[in-house]
Amino acid sequence: MASDEEVVGTVKDQLAKLFEESLRVTVPDQTDTDPLIAACNPRFGDYQCNNAMSLWTKIKGTGSAFTGPQPVGQAIMTNLPRSEMIESCSIAGPGFVNVKLSRQWIAKSIQKMLIKGIETWSPKLRVKRAVVDFSSPNIAKEMHVGHLRSTIIGDTLARMLEFSNVEVLRRNHVGDWGTQFGMLIEFLFEKFPNMEVVSDQAIGDLEAFYKASKQRFDSDPGFKERAQQAVVSLQGGQEKYRKAWSQICEISRKGYEKVYQRLGIVLEEKGESFYNPYIPGVLEELAKKGLIEESEGARVIFIEGKKYPFIVVKSDGGFNYASTDLTALWYRLNEEKAEWMIYVTDVGQREHFEMLFTAAKRAGWLPPGDNSYPKANHVGFGLVLGEDGKRFRTRSTEVVKLVDLLDEAKSRCKAALVERGKAEQWTEEELEQTAEAVGYGAVKYADLKNNRLTNYTFNFDQMLNDQGNTAVYLLYAHARICSIIRKSGKDVEELKKTGALVLEHPNERALGLHLLQFAERKLAPICYQMCCVNTYTTYLDTSQHFIQIVRLWGQRRRQADSCCVKRLQRSCGNAFIYLVFGQSTRYDILGEGSLHLQKDFDNYVWAHNYRYYAGIAKK
Repeated sequence: MASDEEVVGTVKDQLAKLFEESLRVTVPDQTDTDPLIAACNPRFGDYQCNNAMSLWTKIKGTGSAFTGPQPVGQAIMTNLPRSEMIESCSIAGPGFVNVKLSRQWIAKSIQKMLIKGIETWSPKLRVKRAVVDFSSPNIAKEMHVGHLRSTIIGDTLARMLEFSNVEVLRRNHVGDWGTQFGMLIEFLFEKFPNMEVVSDQAIGDLEAFYKASKQRFDSDPGFKERAQQAVVSLQGGQEKYRKAWSQICEISRKGYEKVYQRLGIVLEEKGESFYNPYIPGVLEELAKKGLIEESEGARVIFIEGKKYPFIVVKSDGGFNYASTDLTALWYRLNEEKAEWMIYVTDVGQREHFEMLFTAAKRAGWLPPGDNSYPKANHVGFGLVLGEDGKRFRTRSTEVVKLVDLLDEAKSRCKAALVERGKAEQWTEEELEQTAEAVGYGAVKYADLKNNRLTNYTFNFDQMLNDQGNTAVYLLYAHARICSIIRKSGKDVEELKKTGALVLEHPNERALGLHLLQFAERKLAPICYQMCCVNTYTTYLDTSQHFIQIVRLWGQRRRQADSCCVKRLQRSCGNAFIYLVFGQSTRYDILGEGSLHLQKDFDNYVWAHNYRYYAGIAKK
């Protein structure tokens, strides 16, 4: 085995290296066999090698000495090289090799994680740079509950990739170009003929401004014609139109940024307008490759198996989502040199992205296989529903604004804190900060814990519950753990240098193994489960493992307290005893006969790693 410093990878990776050596000896002719390692039922072990069945299928009838899958599994186990990480192995069923990890190895590995930092256990990916395209609101429209999932899931995926040392380009592909800006600008010019004195306050609520211009566009043919001409002037670069467009975009941008700040999300905006100058060149490249054809006045790319073609230029000569998205993908591959593009939108856009990626593969931008790099994935998600099972809306059937939803979460959380008497204990600033942290965290976690592909029902009472699988429970558990550390009076950094980790109780071992599986559980939602982050939120039950250990410590302490009190009373007669847990590194007994009492109890106390200060006063 390599030295500790050389061992890199998850527990599964390290076991796979051992079983790879065994397979090479057991079936030397099967050189293309990769170890199949998986976590197994705790009753049988910690991990399992599942190669025996598939190997037997390949080698039976070839004159092999093996008579079935179980002998194959037995040979794999026998040929396994010795390693400090394995305590024992056993065979189950048709050749499954169950592995129980060494308690000492788990403790040693956890101690290295503690000293070197959890970052050293981050999953190792083949990707150096990725683009995560998420949130993507439309200019002149407020962010609403429909943007919630894209924003939260996209930010989470970006954070997970960043933790794995991937450079992530967080892209906000806002809708800041197209026909709607013609009607917005024309309506703005009519309302404010002198654009030089127009302020953000004068335009006011952009949502209302958009609705009024849309109503005018649909009902007034003259206005519609002028609006369409305004689009031409805007795309032609006329200063007056560009200035009005910039002002509208900036007002929207300020509104979005307030939401992003509250959610702790960082994005770099590269909207539709950014890619517009590159579109003609990209379409020309695709035309030269024979991908673009004429169809009913439009220019399209026909995709096999799709009922409708991928329209890249409309019949009126205008560009659309397809032309913009193709260009954005080209730019990310060629200019930004990204190896993985992740698009986080609702499942309703699945077909659009399937056609986009197919066109890119036909153009030679992406490899034909789905497991090669560079690659692109659409991370779709379901709807946020109200308790009536329909799209989450207000009582007046309006779409719920995201800022209102966050305000409500904060307000409810603050009310719960006040009810618990925190207003008397904390300052107003502390109350506000806690309400924001817990309220916004509850909204995020309620979304992330659900399978992204399914719809979920938005329920404030459920997400703000302090019991069960909620952010509130996890935050309280974290606060409790921090309180235990503070009250211990120990210097954690000093303990890292001088302490030794011992996993005596089965619960302690279970927690240690759980922590070692961090990289495996974190890697799964990124790669194997197609970015289903809910598979990772289940890992956060780490806190429950820890609380069980704390309860165990408490039981041990109470048992030791009881034992010490009884033995002191037997030795000293009636005694007044003070026992304070965790305050001293020596066992001090004051009073007559202290020497023999100290020796009397040292064996018990030190053997169980307890620390007491006891003061005894004879009555």
